[in-house]
Amino acid sequence: MELFNVYNCYDINLVNGKGSGISDDKGNKYLDFYGGHGVISIGHSHPHYIFRMEHQLHCLGFYSNAVRNDMQEKLANKLGTLSGYDDYNLFLCNSGAEANENALKVASFHTGKSKIVAIKGAFHGRSSGALAITDNPVLSSEFNVKHDVVFIEMNDIPALEKALGKNDVAAVIIEGIQGVNGVVEPSADFLKSAESLCKAHKAMLILDEIQSGYGRTGKFFAHQHAGIKADIITTAKGMGNGFPIAGVIISPAIKAWSGMLGTTFGGNHLACAAGMAVLEAIEEEQLIDNADRLGDYLISELKDNKAIKAIRGKGLMIGIDLEDMPKIRKQLLEEYGIFTGSSGSTTLRLLPPLSITKKEVDQFIQAFQKLTQIIMV
Repeated sequence: MELFNVYNCYDINLVNGKGSGISDDKGNKYLDFYGGHGVISIGHSHPHYIFRMEHQLHCLGFYSNAVRNDMQEKLANKLGTLSGYDDYNLFLCNSGAEANENALKVASFHTGKSKIVAIKGAFHGRSSGALAITDNPVLSSEFNVKHDVVFIEMNDIPALEKALGKNDVAAVIIEGIQGVNGVVEPSADFLKSAESLCKAHKAMLILDEIQSGYGRTGKFFAHQHAGIKADIITTAKGMGNGFPIAGVIISPAIKAWSGMLGTTFGGNHLACAAGMAVLEAIEEEQLIDNADRLGDYLISELKDNKAIKAIRGKGLMIGIDLEDMPKIRKQLLEEYGIFTGSSGSTTLRLLPPLSITKKEVDQFIQAFQKLTQIIMV
């Protein structure tokens, strides 16, 4: 049997990692400035993470939600405290797409409505409902396009008001920062309007913080820069530092009932150990402050580079628009051993671990400046 060939990937077989460093089976060393789509939040092979996971494997790796698991309760309490959503409730699942599916379902159950308002350029996952609210028709089959979804432009408050005008919307879903679309931020005014308009029209405001959450932007969630609260928040990528875990954070105004949601693997013992290790490391090592400080530093050091068309983002979620982005990205990897990401054909996307050091940030800056100076000449 061969693999189902759906990925364009580098011919690099990574076998080891520590902190922000990774190495392949040939002994080549790399600096990870992408974290596997922003998944690696506290660094590769973090000692506390390894301790937590190893200890849990010696105890109990898995049992289903047919039994009480007090590790889930501890994780929910810790997440509530660090995120500022301590009065909300947590449903644990396995992936960002699954989190968004469940968020949409909860909103529909609570409101009795089916229509969803989403944002143009959005990416919310590849399962059926998540694809329906993802603005990329190439990814959708006929099965996915049957949902009742309206797309509006980011930051278009009149369009949002119009979309909600008939009071038939279950939820408005917005990414804290759009990652796949080029690190595009909703404005504070737009988020504040979304909060008030959703309340007025009895719709749920869902913030997809799957990539932009867990401290990546210098706040626990990106939407907290705007000073708002969502009805439902989804989280995944950085939540388990590589172990599959995701969550739906749900307003106390929304009541649960037996069988409303369910999952076999979600919130299993090993996943909770990973989740607790991440939160403990974020708190003890002040990684949210580190992301805020080093993100500001990186942007300030690059903002005068003439090769950059635009630079966007907060904390350690940064997009850099470049005319020759694919070439620069390739050279960063091949000549300097630095992994980066991309959004489309023009945006270099940076999502390093929150534990990145200033020395490692300077390593990226020096390589980037040298490459872009060569191209500009």
